[in-house]
Amino acid sequence: MKKIIISLLTIASTLLVSAQTWSDDILGNGLQMRYVHQPADYSGAIRSTIIRLVADSAKGGNRGVLYIHGFNDYFFQTEMAQQFVNHGYDFYAVDLRKYGRSLLPGQKPCQVRSLDEYFPDIDSALCDMKRYGVKEIVLMGHSTGGLVASYYMEKNNPDGIKALILNSPFLDWNLGKMEPFVGVVSFLGALFPNIKVPQGNSSVYSESLLKNRHGEWSYNTVWKSETSRDVDLGWVRAIDRAQEYLRKHKYAIHVPILLMYSDKSISADDWSEAASNADAVLDVNDIKHYGQMLGKTLTMVKVNNGLHDLILSKAGVRYPLYKYIFSWLGRELSTY
Repeated sequence: MKKIIISLLTIASTLLVSAQTWSDDILGNGLQMRYVHQPADYSGAIRSTIIRLVADSAKGGNRGVLYIHGFNDYFFQTEMAQQFVNHGYDFYAVDLRKYGRSLLPGQKPCQVRSLDEYFPDIDSALCDMKRYGVKEIVLMGHSTGGLVASYYMEKNNPDGIKALILNSPFLDWNLGKMEPFVGVVSFLGALFPNIKVPQGNSSVYSESLLKNRHGEWSYNTVWKSETSRDVDLGWVRAIDRAQEYLRKHKYAIHVPILLMYSDKSISADDWSEAASNADAVLDVNDIKHYGQMLGKTLTMVKVNNGLHDLILSKAGVRYPLYKYIFSWLGRELSTY
């Protein structure tokens, strides 16, 4: 009788913890979220957020994807989550510390001094995936999230991650005549990390995304502002050092990589239809050049008329791209 009572108490405790841990996400549609309280840093208390959508048991197996968002961003792409679930993958995403759901009162959005700071946020999500039975994990990152994902893979070589998908990764600066000065700014970032660096006031990219402008999507413009957020010297240094690390450790990622980028870039102060058919943030030639050095098993895909976030492109672009992604995953995971 005592053993039965203890077993019942254990089950009840597990259910209670589960109920407290996961709650309905703000996006609805079956998505759940939970906060992870991380050790404090130079700015104070820190948390990350894990979001998930679990595949139906009849469709799903032991595969899952972990998505890492970009700069001035957070996870809001419910269509992408549903696409993965429909193909039998448990979908997980992380809002990194000081982004989106993870922001705490008084925090400076996007603040970071080294991209290594994000490793515990990623590790927490990976631990959850493994705890819930995901054995084959695909890591996916967009823009700065693509840089973070690549940097994480090269420095950690983690078990369980079987493939890497990069959606327009931020592997080099796109600053034109100012680019030669990045090294000096990065050096100063070690001494004066809090000095602000303006990012400009262009809203061309967001106008191509937002439903109330020229796009298809709705999102929280407090968490993903319509113009790029100002950063500081410490942020510049963190990005620059991670990009330099990747260049010094060529072909170090040992899992299959899918590198995706638009067929063209655009630089404009005012929106035009051309901005809805090109990357308005990064130089696609840089993505191709530096991306092909990440690993030996690499597939490059140039996406005609793709936006910077390719899976937010027009339906005629993103749906064929989804089809390609799952075809690629089917081939690579079956032979890995």
